[in-house]
Amino acid sequence: MSLDAAYLEYPHRRRGYDHDLYPWSNLHERPPVAWPDGKSVAVWVCIDLEWFPITPEDKPFRAPGHMQTPYPDYRHYTSREYGTRVGFYRLLASLAKAGVKASVATNGAIADRYPQIIADIVAAGHEIIAHSTDMNGTVATGLDEADERALIQSSLDSLERASGTRPRGWLSIARSQSWNTPRLLKEAGLDYCCDWVNDELPWRFNSGLINLPLNHELSDRQIITVQQHSAESYAQQMTDAFDWLEREAKESGSGRMLPLNITPYILGLPYRIDAFDRLIADLAARHESWFATGSQIVDAWQEASPSSG
Repeated sequence: MSLDAAYLEYPHRRRGYDHDLYPWSNLHERPPVAWPDGKSVAVWVCIDLEWFPITPEDKPFRAPGHMQTPYPDYRHYTSREYGTRVGFYRLLASLAKAGVKASVATNGAIADRYPQIIADIVAAGHEIIAHSTDMNGTVATGLDEADERALIQSSLDSLERASGTRPRGWLSIARSQSWNTPRLLKEAGLDYCCDWVNDELPWRFNSGLINLPLNHELSDRQIITVQQHSAESYAQQMTDAFDWLEREAKESGSGRMLPLNITPYILGLPYRIDAFDRLIADLAARHESWFATGSQIVDAWQEASPSSG
């Protein structure tokens, strides 16, 4: 029995992806990217500063790291709160010691409940990017468009009230989006999101929104919590990644980017923070590294390659 010829007919078949959100692009075929001062590797520290309601919502899905045991789950609730009370301030101290500025992906609920934390972030010169309303503010296809638009607006409004500056960047919970999200983020005035992990340099949606890839495989949650590696192993893996990217940048003549996605209640513990402290100090001391916020990387990328997709 032969295959029906119509089976092979697919109206969206084309080179690369079968959608019109953005064009397919090979990293090694793009024009070279030059970072400021001749640096070869942009190092981007992005800290997830989150507030978990003690009662999780499972629609459209339960956020990673949410409450696990029957209500009231004080054990997981208070360990998450440890991140805002203790762990985050250890991370701020490590960054200050190394002279490094970071992006802090912040729930709107943090701004509403703990405005002093926002004030401390701003005073230290770090960037705030929006991270939904709270850890029940998940996004997926099926969420009503008006509800998603209101969620984005509420997050941005809360963070602007507390910080005095409207965020330019957006990180969805679990990097999850609906089909509407890129358009709604652009309509809300955001310059970039961090949800799509298919690259190691920024790229642009057809709508004009920029994606700044924040690879979850490089996060402390994935390496330490999911894969059960030590903090020292995490730091070594990040060092290995930097070394590889630095060599690749030298060979290709184009800059590279290393994102460090950090969680305060994971790396901020007293037996882990020293590994992070030493990692940041080591990378900051390297001539090839350029520590930058998400907005700084996006701006430098646009200046270096304004026509890149």
